[in-house]
Amino acid sequence: MISRSLAFPSPHLRLAFFAALGVAATVGALNGVAALGAWMAEPPALASAAADDAAPPVAEPEVSEPPPPAFVFDAPLPGRVIDSPFGLRQLPWEDNGRLHQGVDIAAPAGAAVKASADGVVKRTGVSSTYGRFVEVMHKGGMTTFYAHLKAPARGVKPGAYVHRGATVAFVGNSGRSTGSHLHFEIRKGDKPLNPAFFIGRSFAEAEDMPIRAAGRVSKTVRLAVVSKWPEGVKGAPVTRTKGGRVRARIPVSEG
Repeated sequence: MISRSLAFPSPHLRLAFFAALGVAATVGALNGVAALGAWMAEPPALASAAADDAAPPVAEPEVSEPPPPAFVFDAPLPGRVIDSPFGLRQLPWEDNGRLHQGVDIAAPAGAAVKASADGVVKRTGVSSTYGRFVEVMHKGGMTTFYAHLKAPARGVKPGAYVHRGATVAFVGNSGRSTGSHLHFEIRKGDKPLNPAFFIGRSFAEAEDMPIRAAGRVSKTVRLAVVSKWPEGVKGAPVTRTKGGRVRARIPVSEG
């Protein structure tokens, strides 16, 4: 076996050679550390693939708007309150109570009366008790009735369509009335209903309307208080009850 050795002609060349080997070894070590750090910084291939295969977010279902209510009843005289409610009532000149089939709402003469709901005018006319009146038909067999009017609004006649909130008449004091006011009724067919159950309310379907509750009549008779006698009253005989209340029979002129 022949052994060979590197021969350097000079000690200075020998030192330079070993110095070069040391630099090369250091550079190689540094490059290895940098490569290891880069490899560790990269995300694993499996995790990247799993992220790519993830299912997309599920979209929330759209919430549809509810349908508009089928029945809406506005106040015929917005902003005014009921002075005489629905139910059994006895006027000072009556011997017995009777059913007040609607509500009375005081208002100055000439105030605009609004249609409580969309509908078609059924009839207009004059009654000895109700005075001038307008009756409007609505879907579901419902009707509204406006009485003691000064006059119907222009164009309000049988067969005319009226929108909710449109002026149908003007407040008056016609018929058997003790002051300027509106008598307002709501009916289902021929059955009078308490308007207080409907005014300012809306109902999604006909089945949601409180027909049974609104049709109940309390057995309590309310004693009415009036500010003046109806027009056409002259020399009515007046008596006082045991409770001190005034009672009289008063003939009311027709028209």
